[in-house]
Amino acid sequence: MIDCSREIRKGGSVLLLALALAIGAGNRPAVAEELSAERKVFWLNTAAMGTIVTWGLINWDYGQQRPTARSEEWFGRATKSGGADKLGHLYTGYLISHLFSTAYRAWDYPEAEASRMGALSSLGVTTLMEVGDSFSPFGFSIEDMLMNSLGAGLGYAFDRSPELRRKLDLRLEYHPSFTGDFQGDIVTDYEHLKYLVAVKAAGFDTIENPVLQALELHFGYYTRGYDNSSPDLPDQRQRTLYVGIGLNVGHLLHPLWDTRLFNYLQLPYTYLDARQHLDD
Repeated sequence: MIDCSREIRKGGSVLLLALALAIGAGNRPAVAEELSAERKVFWLNTAAMGTIVTWGLINWDYGQQRPTARSEEWFGRATKSGGADKLGHLYTGYLISHLFSTAYRAWDYPEAEASRMGALSSLGVTTLMEVGDSFSPFGFSIEDMLMNSLGAGLGYAFDRSPELRRKLDLRLEYHPSFTGDFQGDIVTDYEHLKYLVAVKAAGFDTIENPVLQALELHFGYYTRGYDNSSPDLPDQRQRTLYVGIGLNVGHLLHPLWDTRLFNYLQLPYTYLDARQHLDD
């Protein structure tokens, strides 16, 4: 039987690992000066993939069995996370794509090429994880692979379209509980995560009012009650869609802090929402 909590944490560990590798690769000027841009790309991807394989062999039971594939289904109530994990794969592919493309731009690759290479690197990293899973009790997940690919594709689309970036963000909100079983994994703690698309008023030239420009419209999804699900307890699993009106934190902070952080991260308590619980 697969340990689902272990499988869920696995994805977050790899994402954070990939982030650290890419950021670290861009913060070693002495080494960077000695390498061509092509060699930097090669070694960054080699380091990321090599680390994933090594970690998988040690910690994720890679190589323990012949390759298998399985269907985890999508957003049904009976799935392991109500589909939140699938949005996690999409968001991971999207974020890693932008992380890699940012590094490639810093290494003087043209915009279009950096975007394309970033998406391909994201797809390569996430595909390697799924292939590794196929040689473990987890198995290759068709749904995870499709969402990884969609995330990389959306990363490319957003990277190539300034107008799209002005108007839309794909974000993750993390609102942890510091009581009880605190997981501490921002990426895969689905009990405290929400995924959303934000439509930013500031991205539309027809909206000129400064107050309205600070607002945005949210469309989101989250699940609750899956970590503690047990046949011996009342079924508390719940899938929720919501629509919200929020503050564009990045826009408001821009005069003081020019950052892209809030294009990817949604702060709690910065919006009002109306929810539709799907399992009532």
